[in-house]
This record gives sequence, structure tokens and C-alpha cells, in this order.
Amino acid sequence: MLVELGYGLFVGRNTYRLSDALSNLSQGLLSQLVASVSQLFQIGLYVLTWRRVALFPHAGLWGSVWGWLLAIVMFDFCDYWLHRAGHESAVFWAAHAVHHQSQDFNLSTALRQESTVAFLGWPFYLPMALAGVAPQQFALAGLVVLLYQFWIHTEHIGKLGWFDRVFSSPSNHRVHHAVNDQYLDKNYGGMLIIWDRLFGTFAEEEEKPVYGTRTPLNSWSLLWAVASGYMPLWQMARRAPRWQDKIKVWFKAPGWLPPGVSDDSAPFDLQRARQRFDPPLVAGAAPVALLQFALLMVAGAGYLWQSDAMGSGLLWGLALLLIAGLAGLGGLLQGRLRPRSLLGLDVLLLLLAGLLLR
Repeated sequence: MLVELGYGLFVGRNTYRLSDALSNLSQGLLSQLVASVSQLFQIGLYVLTWRRVALFPHAGLWGSVWGWLLAIVMFDFCDYWLHRAGHESAVFWAAHAVHHQSQDFNLSTALRQESTVAFLGWPFYLPMALAGVAPQQFALAGLVVLLYQFWIHTEHIGKLGWFDRVFSSPSNHRVHHAVNDQYLDKNYGGMLIIWDRLFGTFAEEEEKPVYGTRTPLNSWSLLWAVASGYMPLWQMARRAPRWQDKIKVWFKAPGWLPPGVSDDSAPFDLQRARQRFDPPLVAGAAPVALLQFALLMVAGAGYLWQSDAMGSGLLWGLALLLIAGLAGLGGLLQGRLRPRSLLGLDVLLLLLAGLLLR
């Protein structure tokens, strides 16, 4: 990210803003904290399925180079369908929208990971368990696909010719993150773009992309970013007169309205979408925000390193304290907390952490 930032400044095309980048990175750390306390959904249900119903768990293929390549391709294929569901089903979009909320497109956007997708998305990978892909191999294949997607979140790499026709690339992925009409719900492939070409969801980058979501978040709040997708669905379900529509609201396409329910929101305007949320920071907030995030990263790394050895009470307790620290950072960026108030919050969190660790 520092290389991308430096290059952007050097060529006069910087794609970073401090508040946006820190918000992205905070969501990334939040996703790891949530993962640490939700291993049942992250890997546990996969392991259970593999142990009970795997058809070819001991096939020699899986230990070969071809077996590893097949596992990676299988993961990417399953991920395509989960990713597609994340745009075509309202509750999945509510979970996935966090990744799209940034109105910038840079390597920090790649780290703006969702915290709640795993609770919904684990069934999409069960075909791999059924085929016999061992949990360790499944996890490593997923890591390969995830790491691959890091570099494609950039505006500084143009089109790559034949590569764009086979693999997910910066050009292809810029389309995916755009809210332009012709780009909406396109290019889901994580590593391979051939899935989109096969299933009719591919679009070429032509018009300059405008990034974000069609309903802008307009907030640096850590927790509201996660909850903002679910709240409208909950409200819509409450307003729906028929019980079956109260259920359909969650699984129909985003924007679907039950009979008898109206939508008073303004129609989407691309020009308005170009206006980025960027409130000024209060005096002295920038260095404090950087220091706060650096300290949280160090604390978070230590927590994740030791998480396997912690009891559930300590695991949850420390995770909640770290999340509170990240929420405080969001409050500082939003202007709801002053630097001194954030310092007071940090002192309180340290005292509570000390009590937990005694």
C-alpha cells in the first residue's frame, strides 16, 4: 500500500484518503476478530461435512500438483457463486456490501473485508467437502484465492490484454466495484474471469468507473458500516403486510419491494455518486488516528497470535475491547470523538483488558 501511495503521489494521481483508508483497514481487522470467535462457520461446518460425507477423501489426486490446482479452481468456482449471491440476494448483499462501501479504489479497499459473510456463505463451499478436499487443503486454496485478489484493487494498472480475458485483473475488478449502470453486478470472478464469461456476468471496462454503493454509507462508523445493510431489510420486513413477504424481503434481489410497500428514496444519480464523503478532521485528529490504528494493529496481531490458546471468555472479552477501540477510531474520523475523548476511551479499555488478563 505504501508503494501504491508513493507511486500515486509521484505521478500526481493519488487514490488514497486518510479517513477512507483507515476505515477500510479497520473493517479488515474487524473481520479477523469476528473470524476468531466464529470458527464453527469459518471451518467447523466444513470439517464436519468432510468427515461425514466426503466421497473421495483419500484419493491420491489431492496430494499431487494437479490436485492442488483443482482445489484452487474449485474454490474459485464456489466463490464465484457466493460472490454472485452477494449481489443478487438482499441478505447476502447486506453482508457483502461492506466491501463495496469505499468510494476509493486502492489496495486498502482489498482489505475492507466483510465480517458476516461466513455466517451465510459456508454452504457454498460444501461441494468441495463432498468431493473430498481436506480442510487444510480447502483453507490453503481459499488463502491463495484471497491473496490473489489483493493486487487487483488498484487504479494504477491498466488493461493487460490476453490476461484480462482469462483472469480477474485490475481492469475487470474496477468494473465490479463500480456503480455505473453498465457495470452493475458484473465480474464476480475472484481469480478467474472465465466464470463471468461462461455465465453471462462479464463486462469490459470502458467508461470511467465510479466506486462505492448506490446507497452511499456516508459514515466512518465501524459498526454502522456492518449494520447498515441489514437495517433496511428489517424495517422492510416489518412493513410488509404478508408473512411470506416478510421472508422474501431477505432473499429476493436487493431493492425488491413487497406488494403494498413503497420506496420513497431518490432515484440513483451517477453525478451525485461522484461526490465522495470526506468530512474534515478536527485539529490534531490525523496523527492520533494513525497512532490509534497502529496500536490496535499491534494489539490485534498479538490477540490473533494467541487466540488458539485462549478460553472462550477471554477470547470474546478481548475481541470486544479491540472492536470498541476500532469503533472509537471511527468516532474520531467522524468527528464525534475528540482526541482527548479517544484517549480516555483507550485508558478505560486498557484497564478492562488488564482485568481480563489477570
